[in-house]
Amino acid sequence: MKRNPQLLLAIALIPAVAGLAACASKIRYPNFYVLNLPTPVPAGGQPRPVLGSVAVREFGAPSFLRGGPIVYRPSPEQLGFYEYHRWAVDPRRTVTGAVIQELESRGIFRSVDLFDGHGAPDCLVTGAIDHLEEVDQGSNVIIEVSLSAQLTNLRTGEVLWQGNSSQTTKLEQRSVPGIVAEMSRDLANAVERLVSSMQNRLTVTSALLGR
Repeated sequence: MKRNPQLLLAIALIPAVAGLAACASKIRYPNFYVLNLPTPVPAGGQPRPVLGSVAVREFGAPSFLRGGPIVYRPSPEQLGFYEYHRWAVDPRRTVTGAVIQELESRGIFRSVDLFDGHGAPDCLVTGAIDHLEEVDQGSNVIIEVSLSAQLTNLRTGEVLWQGNSSQTTKLEQRSVPGIVAEMSRDLANAVERLVSSMQNRLTVTSALLGR
Protein backbone atom coordinates (compact mmCIF):
# COMPACT_ATOMS: atom_id res chain seq x y z
CA MET A 1 0.00 0.00 0.00
CA LYS A 2 1.35 3.43 -0.95
CA ARG A 3 1.87 5.74 2.02
CA ASN A 4 1.06 9.44 1.89
CA PRO A 5 4.23 11.36 2.93
CA GLN A 6 2.22 14.39 4.05
CA LEU A 7 -0.02 12.23 6.23
CA LEU A 8 3.01 10.54 7.80
CA LEU A 9 4.58 13.95 8.53
CA ALA A 10 1.36 15.19 10.16
CA ILE A 11 1.18 12.08 12.34
CA ALA A 12 4.82 12.50 13.36
CA LEU A 13 4.22 16.11 14.37
CA ILE A 14 1.28 15.32 16.66
CA PRO A 15 3.42 14.34 19.71
CA ALA A 16 5.60 17.41 19.29
CA VAL A 17 2.60 19.74 19.09
CA ALA A 18 1.01 18.05 22.09
CA GLY A 19 4.24 18.48 24.03
CA LEU A 20 4.38 22.16 23.21
CA ALA A 21 0.76 22.61 24.28
CA ALA A 22 1.49 20.88 27.59
CA CYS A 23 4.46 23.17 28.20
CA ALA A 24 2.40 26.24 27.34
CA SER A 25 -0.28 25.21 29.84
CA LYS A 26 2.38 25.14 32.58
CA ILE A 27 3.70 28.68 31.96
CA ARG A 28 3.14 30.94 34.96
CA TYR A 29 2.66 34.63 34.44
CA PRO A 30 3.46 37.05 37.27
CA ASN A 31 0.83 39.00 39.15
CA PHE A 32 1.52 42.72 39.62
CA TYR A 33 0.62 44.85 42.63
CA VAL A 34 0.66 48.52 43.60
CA LEU A 35 0.90 50.10 47.03
CA ASN A 36 -2.35 51.95 47.63
CA LEU A 37 -1.75 54.85 50.02
CA PRO A 38 -4.68 57.21 50.63
CA THR A 39 -4.34 60.88 49.70
CA PRO A 40 -4.05 62.93 52.92
CA VAL A 41 -6.80 65.44 53.61
CA PRO A 42 -5.55 69.01 54.17
CA ALA A 43 -6.19 70.17 57.71
CA GLY A 44 -8.36 73.23 58.15
CA GLY A 45 -6.99 76.44 59.61
CA GLN A 46 -3.41 75.73 58.63
CA PRO A 47 -0.72 78.05 60.05
CA ARG A 48 1.51 80.12 57.81
CA PRO A 49 4.34 78.10 56.22
CA VAL A 50 7.40 77.69 58.42
CA LEU A 51 9.81 77.67 55.47
CA GLY A 52 9.93 78.61 51.79
CA SER A 53 10.30 75.99 49.06
CA VAL A 54 11.24 72.34 49.47
CA ALA A 55 12.08 69.58 47.02
CA VAL A 56 11.87 65.87 47.79
CA ARG A 57 14.47 63.62 46.22
CA GLU A 58 13.28 60.15 45.29
CA PHE A 59 13.70 57.90 48.32
CA GLY A 60 16.40 55.26 48.24
CA ALA A 61 16.09 51.60 49.20
CA PRO A 62 18.29 48.49 49.48
CA SER A 63 18.74 46.71 46.16
CA PHE A 64 16.59 43.76 47.24
CA LEU A 65 13.60 46.10 47.64
CA ARG A 66 14.07 47.57 44.17
CA GLY A 67 14.29 44.39 42.14
CA GLY A 68 10.61 43.86 41.40
CA PRO A 69 9.57 40.70 43.32
CA ILE A 70 7.91 41.22 46.69
CA VAL A 71 10.29 40.30 49.52
CA TYR A 72 9.81 38.04 52.52
CA ARG A 73 12.13 36.82 55.27
CA PRO A 74 11.86 33.11 56.21
CA SER A 75 14.18 34.04 59.09
CA PRO A 76 15.86 37.26 60.25
CA GLU A 77 19.03 36.25 58.37
CA GLN A 78 17.45 35.02 55.12
CA LEU A 79 15.74 36.73 52.18
CA GLY A 80 13.17 35.19 49.86
CA PHE A 81 11.31 36.55 46.85
CA TYR A 82 7.79 35.96 45.53
CA GLU A 83 8.98 35.53 41.94
CA TYR A 84 5.44 35.50 40.52
CA HIS A 85 4.22 38.43 42.64
CA ARG A 86 5.87 41.69 41.64
CA TRP A 87 5.57 45.43 42.09
CA ALA A 88 3.99 47.21 39.14
CA VAL A 89 5.36 50.52 40.45
CA ASP A 90 8.71 50.93 42.20
CA PRO A 91 7.94 51.36 45.94
CA ARG A 92 10.46 54.22 46.06
CA ARG A 93 8.31 56.24 43.70
CA THR A 94 5.17 55.50 45.70
CA VAL A 95 6.73 56.53 49.02
CA THR A 96 8.25 59.68 47.52
CA GLY A 97 4.88 60.73 46.14
CA ALA A 98 3.22 60.03 49.49
CA VAL A 99 5.75 62.22 51.33
CA ILE A 100 5.16 65.06 48.86
CA GLN A 101 1.39 64.82 49.32
CA GLU A 102 1.72 64.73 53.11
CA LEU A 103 3.94 67.83 53.09
CA GLU A 104 1.51 69.65 50.81
CA SER A 105 -1.45 68.77 53.01
CA ARG A 106 0.22 70.23 56.11
CA GLY A 107 1.30 73.55 54.61
CA ILE A 108 4.74 73.47 56.22
CA PHE A 109 6.34 74.97 53.12
CA ARG A 110 5.21 77.56 50.60
CA SER A 111 5.82 75.05 47.79
CA VAL A 112 6.64 71.34 47.56
CA ASP A 113 8.10 69.68 44.46
CA LEU A 114 9.86 66.52 43.34
CA PHE A 115 13.60 67.13 43.12
CA ASP A 116 14.73 66.91 39.49
CA GLY A 117 18.16 68.47 39.76
CA HIS A 118 16.94 71.82 38.48
CA GLY A 119 15.72 74.91 40.24
CA ALA A 120 16.91 76.28 43.56
CA PRO A 121 14.67 75.13 46.42
CA ASP A 122 15.39 76.43 49.90
CA CYS A 123 15.35 72.95 51.43
CA LEU A 124 15.77 69.33 50.36
CA VAL A 125 14.21 66.18 51.81
CA THR A 126 16.17 62.96 51.33
CA GLY A 127 15.20 59.59 52.68
CA ALA A 128 15.13 55.83 52.35
CA ILE A 129 12.87 52.81 52.65
CA ASP A 130 14.81 50.72 55.15
CA HIS A 131 12.31 47.86 55.46
CA LEU A 132 9.27 46.80 53.45
CA GLU A 133 8.90 43.06 53.81
CA GLU A 134 7.05 40.12 55.28
CA VAL A 135 8.85 38.47 58.21
CA ASP A 136 8.00 34.91 59.22
CA GLN A 137 8.22 34.26 62.96
CA GLY A 138 7.21 30.67 63.55
CA SER A 139 3.44 30.47 63.28
CA ASN A 140 3.15 34.27 63.06
CA VAL A 141 3.70 36.42 60.00
CA ILE A 142 4.38 40.12 60.42
CA ILE A 143 4.86 43.09 58.11
CA GLU A 144 7.85 45.29 58.84
CA VAL A 145 7.94 48.83 57.47
CA SER A 146 10.63 51.40 58.24
CA LEU A 147 11.41 54.83 56.74
CA SER A 148 14.12 57.36 57.49
CA ALA A 149 14.62 60.90 56.21
CA GLN A 150 16.28 64.22 56.79
CA LEU A 151 15.66 67.85 55.85
CA THR A 152 18.58 70.03 54.79
CA ASN A 153 18.74 73.80 54.32
CA LEU A 154 20.42 74.04 50.92
CA ARG A 155 21.50 77.63 51.49
CA THR A 156 23.48 76.89 54.65
CA GLY A 157 24.01 73.10 54.49
CA GLU A 158 22.45 72.75 57.95
CA VAL A 159 20.45 69.60 58.73
CA LEU A 160 17.22 71.04 60.11
CA TRP A 161 15.63 67.71 61.02
CA GLN A 162 16.18 64.00 60.75
CA GLY A 163 14.08 61.11 61.91
CA ASN A 164 12.73 57.65 61.26
CA SER A 165 9.40 55.92 61.48
CA SER A 166 8.81 52.18 61.84
CA GLN A 167 5.82 49.92 62.20
CA THR A 168 5.50 46.18 62.75
CA THR A 169 2.09 44.60 62.31
CA LYS A 170 0.90 41.02 62.65
CA LEU A 171 -0.59 39.87 59.35
CA GLU A 172 -4.16 38.61 59.61
CA GLN A 173 -4.91 37.88 55.94
CA ARG A 174 -2.17 35.47 54.86
CA SER A 175 -2.11 36.00 51.12
CA VAL A 176 -0.06 38.18 48.81
CA PRO A 177 -2.96 40.65 48.32
CA GLY A 178 -3.27 40.73 52.11
CA ILE A 179 0.45 41.41 52.43
CA VAL A 180 0.26 44.31 49.96
CA ALA A 181 -2.83 45.78 51.66
CA GLU A 182 -1.11 45.71 55.07
CA MET A 183 2.07 47.21 53.62
CA SER A 184 -0.01 50.04 52.17
CA ARG A 185 -1.65 50.80 55.52
CA ASP A 186 1.63 50.62 57.41
CA LEU A 187 3.45 52.81 54.90
CA ALA A 188 0.70 55.44 55.08
CA ASN A 189 1.05 55.52 58.88
CA ALA A 190 4.86 55.64 58.68
CA VAL A 191 4.80 58.55 56.22
CA GLU A 192 2.30 60.46 58.36
CA ARG A 193 4.42 60.03 61.49
CA LEU A 194 7.62 60.94 59.66
CA VAL A 195 6.24 64.22 58.32
CA SER A 196 4.55 64.96 61.65
CA SER A 197 7.94 64.64 63.36
CA MET A 198 9.42 67.08 60.85
CA GLN A 199 6.58 69.56 61.37
CA ASN A 200 6.90 69.43 65.14
CA ARG A 201 10.63 70.07 64.96
CA LEU A 202 10.25 73.01 62.58
CA THR A 203 7.44 74.54 64.60
CA VAL A 204 9.51 74.42 67.79
CA THR A 205 12.56 75.97 66.14
CA SER A 206 10.74 78.38 63.81
CA ALA A 207 12.15 81.40 65.67
CA LEU A 208 15.65 80.23 64.74
CA LEU A 209 14.71 79.85 61.09
CA GLY A 210 13.92 83.49 60.42
CA ARG A 211 10.44 83.77 61.91
